[in-house]
Amino acid sequence: MKIGDKVRYLNDVGGGIITRFQDKNVVLVLEDDGFETPVLAHNIIVIQPTNQYNFPSSENSQKTENEVITQEEIKVIQKKEYSFNEKDETPDGEKINLSFAFLPLNIKQLQTSAMDFYLINESNYYIDFQLLAGNQKTTVQSADTIEPQTKLFLQKIEKEDVNDYEFLRFQAFAHKNKIFTAKPVFDVTLKINPVDFYKLHNFKENDFFDDNAMIISVIENDFPPIKFSIDAKKLQKAMHEKEITTEPKKFAPPKKEEIIEVDLHITELLDNPNGLSNSEMLQIQMEKFNSVMKENLKKRGQKIVFIHGKGEGVLRSEIEKQLKKNYKPCIFQDASFQQYGFGATQVTIRI
Repeated sequence: MKIGDKVRYLNDVGGGIITRFQDKNVVLVLEDDGFETPVLAHNIIVIQPTNQYNFPSSENSQKTENEVITQEEIKVIQKKEYSFNEKDETPDGEKINLSFAFLPLNIKQLQTSAMDFYLINESNYYIDFQLLAGNQKTTVQSADTIEPQTKLFLQKIEKEDVNDYEFLRFQAFAHKNKIFTAKPVFDVTLKINPVDFYKLHNFKENDFFDDNAMIISVIENDFPPIKFSIDAKKLQKAMHEKEITTEPKKFAPPKKEEIIEVDLHITELLDNPNGLSNSEMLQIQMEKFNSVMKENLKKRGQKIVFIHGKGEGVLRSEIEKQLKKNYKPCIFQDASFQQYGFGATQVTIRI
């Protein structure tokens, strides 16, 4: 099935025309009342296919005269109704500002909760876009148009699939249904550390949702943020210069007032933890903990935050046991809830 096909519901009365695909399992069907309805793909059947130009296909057609797609229906598919009121345009909206938003379905169970993935458009422009996922080989995750000054639901991300969103590429162009100032075509590559989806302090109050969300800026005032604006040739040259450098660069040791942050999530310590038992993962995490402690034992007053997550409390309990047994002079306490949630322990060196 494809956009433009006329379909009928298998388990319900009615049907309509496919206008877009929400994901690989859900399609949006434009019904006679003008509303789009999300429907599971396996619950519909095509009764009038279309060709690549969204015109009814004559091949293998067994439809009645009343089931033929009209020219008015084709126009609705080819061009959405202009629903944004131009009176609502703002001066700030003449600059393109786009963001991704990740909204946990249950923030109290962040380690296992699925997330809703949104695109936010704060500009006066329509944005036609496609979102790709993957590093060298990519797949299209979403392709759609987002209206001005609104947010668009892209898809639901299960927790076991967050690694698929480490490398994203956002390609888009902006337009209006009237004379407008042309904007550059956008092609932005983003890298999101999967561990960020597990850190409670990344999910904050915002202007777009009632609940806390992780907001990642994609376009700021017509341009990608500086961290995403990397010239490929300059990057290649810098990497080459780094390879031929003979004398390693020396860094000053951290000041005592600086807090050292150590993330003990196994996905942060290993590239591929698959196949390891819980006890093996715990051993690796504790080796990292002891290594950091021994490196900093002589730095009196040094603060170290170990991020272990809430989980079942096994790693937290083991850390406290080690501190009481082998690092008695050191002081430890829960780290800032505001920054780290309920899954981090702060240690202060007193030896």
